[in-house]
Amino acid sequence: MVYVWNETYDSAAVGFIFMGSVLVFFMVPGLGFLYSGLARRKSALSLIWAVLMAGIVGIIQWYIWGFSLAFSSTAENNKFIGNLDSFGMRNVYGKVSENAEYPELVFAIFQGLFMCVTLAIIAGAVAERGRLLPHMVFLFCFATLVYCPVTYWIWASGGWAYQWGVLDWAGGGPVEILSAVGGFVYSYFLGKRRENLLINFRPHNVSMVTLGTSILWVGWLGFNGCTALSPNLRAVYALMNTNISAAMGGMAWCLVDYRLERKLSTVGLCSGVICGLVAATPSSGCITLYGSLIQGIVAGIVCNFSTKIKYYLHVDDAMDILAEHGIAGIVGLIFNALFSADWVLGMDGATEHDGGWLTHNWKQMYKQLAYVAAVSAYSIVVTSLICMLINRIPGLALRASHEAEEHGMDEDQIGEFAYDYVEVRRDYFSWGMQNEQASQSATASSLEQAEKAHQQDTNAKEQ
Repeated sequence: MVYVWNETYDSAAVGFIFMGSVLVFFMVPGLGFLYSGLARRKSALSLIWAVLMAGIVGIIQWYIWGFSLAFSSTAENNKFIGNLDSFGMRNVYGKVSENAEYPELVFAIFQGLFMCVTLAIIAGAVAERGRLLPHMVFLFCFATLVYCPVTYWIWASGGWAYQWGVLDWAGGGPVEILSAVGGFVYSYFLGKRRENLLINFRPHNVSMVTLGTSILWVGWLGFNGCTALSPNLRAVYALMNTNISAAMGGMAWCLVDYRLERKLSTVGLCSGVICGLVAATPSSGCITLYGSLIQGIVAGIVCNFSTKIKYYLHVDDAMDILAEHGIAGIVGLIFNALFSADWVLGMDGATEHDGGWLTHNWKQMYKQLAYVAAVSAYSIVVTSLICMLINRIPGLALRASHEAEEHGMDEDQIGEFAYDYVEVRRDYFSWGMQNEQASQSATASSLEQAEKAHQQDTNAKEQ
């Protein structure tokens, strides 16, 4: 018997989500290049490995039970987390309803890559002192116990935040706040890098930082635009909002830096662009275009000053994940309360919402703030418990040894190097150069002593 699948879909919607999935996945290597460029040479490759493997962990976790826990359609009575009805993508194939324009599987793929990006952002916390295997175990646990519940809160029809009317377009809570809090808490448990082992704290390759940021910007257009799940006016509006917010964020950060340094920083430009993109994540499909312009300026300035938080809290947040993702994500969520409008939300032809203050829905502010507080608090508590538990398991200590940190994570964790001259310098003396130099020094010393002895003997004979 041959089974023929007779469901029909909107080809444009399927292709649109498919394209969005590819663009979102493209962000993962972009993060790898960004983090690698920001690190020192001796740990540059380990961060690319950590980010790519974080994406791999996310793909496997999402297939096993992540999608079921985050989007289970049979857990309507549970407002906190889904069930395991779709374990191993069981029955996740065709339409979830008669009116659906796309198969559930393509939606599952798209949403799963959102989680991969979240885990990839967190991976930057291991910079230059974290062991990789324990971190992958941590990411799997984090995805299950932190990401999936919060995703269910806001995007599943049974979640409490979804039913309450909280506005979060593409992941200010699940992606940005969770990655920021997760990375910051993990950095706290790792402890600070040893400053005496670092020549300086400056990025080793700004060109790679710029490349990573550019890739992220491209991917983010699919991240935010394709969240509409259909090529409609709201998707186009989200893309435009994303560009405006990113552009203004980059300009604002550069101006703040110029005020202090009297120089235009490329790293500052990239940081500001990322802050604008992050702020647009929860808001790009909700707020007006001029709201995004203001949002980008606010995000660039606020996040620039927020980089000081890690010094006040004595946490070595090496990649500034808290400032550039957490604070920027909160800015975007608050702007939803200020500048979201019912007519923007309704551009997809399906969403009915009163918007925010712009359309006189004053209560939206406390909903957004309550959501920010709930997501942050839940993430802090559960992430801390996960770190404490994993760190106590034999063989899964989070922090690398002092010797490993001195040699670099590339040598200690993966045995390869981003630059061959790092390896050449490391192995210089193992090639016998030290012995040859020592032999030459010893020969010269012997000749000098013999010459002195001969001179003394000659003087004695003359006397």
